[in-house]
Formats: sequence, structure tokens, C-alpha cells
Amino acid sequence: MPQLTMGQALNQALREEMTRDDTIFIAGEGVGVSIHDNPMLPTAGLLKDFGPRRVRDTPVSEAAIAGLAVGAAEAGLKPVVEIMFNPFFTLASDMIVNHAAKLRYLSGGKSTFPLVVRIKSGAGFGAGCQHSHNLEAWAAHCPGLKVVMPATAADAKGLLKSAIRDPNPVIFFEDMMLYFAPGPVPEGEHLVPIGPADIKRPGKDVTVVTWSRMLGVAFQAAEQLATEGIEVEIVDLRTLAPLDKAAILASVRKTGRLVVLHEATRTGGFAGEVAAVVMEEAFERLKAPLRRVTGPDIPVPASPPLERFYIPDAGQVVTAVKDLVSFG
Repeated sequence: MPQLTMGQALNQALREEMTRDDTIFIAGEGVGVSIHDNPMLPTAGLLKDFGPRRVRDTPVSEAAIAGLAVGAAEAGLKPVVEIMFNPFFTLASDMIVNHAAKLRYLSGGKSTFPLVVRIKSGAGFGAGCQHSHNLEAWAAHCPGLKVVMPATAADAKGLLKSAIRDPNPVIFFEDMMLYFAPGPVPEGEHLVPIGPADIKRPGKDVTVVTWSRMLGVAFQAAEQLATEGIEVEIVDLRTLAPLDKAAILASVRKTGRLVVLHEATRTGGFAGEVAAVVMEEAFERLKAPLRRVTGPDIPVPASPPLERFYIPDAGQVVTAVKDLVSFG
């Protein structure tokens, strides 16, 4: 199985889908300029191969990009638009939340509105708070939107292809630190369904539920804990909406302990939704109070040392797991 970075896997998915269906086009700020020809980036070479009719550079206006996507979807096209940084979702949210998410509902399910909004996400670049805040919980809170956050190159390719083929609007968050992370990607047609979570590591003692870049942090912690005889089961949600409650509950009922790990700030973060599901439906199986390991409730610092403090690390996960195992 060939090794691709996540950026290359996303590029492969876009190429395959644009070749398969000529109603698909991409648009965004700079998607066709030379800086995006870095072969590790998702839109590398697409302008050259598909031309300006299907690879459209846009003005620096997230509201206009989102409006373009909604209008194109209504007209029968399949737009895949890019929002350059996660916090800029706020500028696009009127068209996405008040229109894209509601149009199929308002049609009584008679119409489809296939569009994908790719959003670059995550801290770690020293880019400051205006570019690094993770807002996936905002998107997941909006009925009518599907929300995808892959952690591996294979899942990124398979989920993006599924998102493009979906008749509903999909918000597709891509952690920029993962663009350069390699992994095995199946050759040929590779689809990953939107919705099911994936058990990335089986274990019997503690469940860690996570997604996106924090999967790597969970693995680091699990490997350290394994040397001490503690077996962690890692559940990679992959999609937040729809949420695979069954996978979460099955794992927690097996281990009796839960840690939810995400990079976004703590208050109102999606860990709270996962925690609520477990408390409502598997409380009697818990051996200890669940734990959340998240970013702190502060804007993401631009200073590299302070940014490292902000991003959850394996040590915090190890501490949380040990607290649960020793509880009582």
C-alpha cells in the first residue's frame, strides 16, 4: 500500500472526483496560485490540470466564497470551496448556517444541496489566535451540516470522496499539521462512509475518544501507558455529525472509563457532547468520573512556547488515564 501524506491524499481525492464528475469545481483564496503548488498541499497542480473554469481563485471574502458555494449547489453544480483558516468560518457562517444547512429541510427533502466546505484547522504554526482557534463544535451544533475531521491520510481521502458525493452540505476540517504526515492509502476506489467511528487501537482499561491531530497524541500516551500495563482503547470519531454514539458507548461499556481529548478550548467544546452521551446512556458502567483533556479557555498564543502550552500533549492524557485507573 503506497505511503502518502494527508495533503497528497486529499489532492488525490480531489483529482479523482473532478475527473469522475465534471460538475465538481473548487474555489477559494489562492487555490490556483503558485504557493499552492507545493506537492504536499491539497490543491497542488489542480489549476494546471483542470483549468480556470473548474479551479477558481476568489476575492479575500469568506462570505462571498460561501455564497458562491450555496448558489452553485442550488444551480446543480457540486462546489468544493476552501476556507483558509478555521476562525474565518465565522465570516462564512451566515451562508453556511442560515442557508446551506437549512435548504434541504425547507424543501421537504425534495432537493439536494451537495457542497463541501474545506476548512484548514489547528494550532502549531505560530499564526496567532485569529488563525488557529478550532470551531468544530460550532459547526456540529448546527442541524443540517455534516462535520468531518479525519486524522489519517487514508481516512482523509476516503472521507473527502464521500463528502463530495453526499447530497448534503459537509464541513470538512483539515488539520494543517497533518498535511505533511505520511500514512498508507489504499489504491483504487477508496471510500470511507461519513458517520462511523473507527477503533484505531483496541484496549480493555480506558477509552480515549478523539479526532483529527489529537489521534497522534492519544497514540503517544497509549504507548507509554502500555509499558506500565495499562491498555488504552482509542476511538477516532472521524465525523462529529453524525455522531457514532454506538461506537462510543460500546467502548465505554467495555472499559468502564473515558477520556475525551481534543485541541479546541474546553468550555462548549465537543467533548461535552461526548460526555453527555455517555452519562445519559452508560452511566451505570462507569468505574470512575470521566475526564476531558482539551485546550485551555484562552485565545491560541502566537508565541511558540505558549502555543506548546496551549496544545494538549501525551503527558496530560497519561495523567488523566492514571487518575481514572487509580480512582477509588
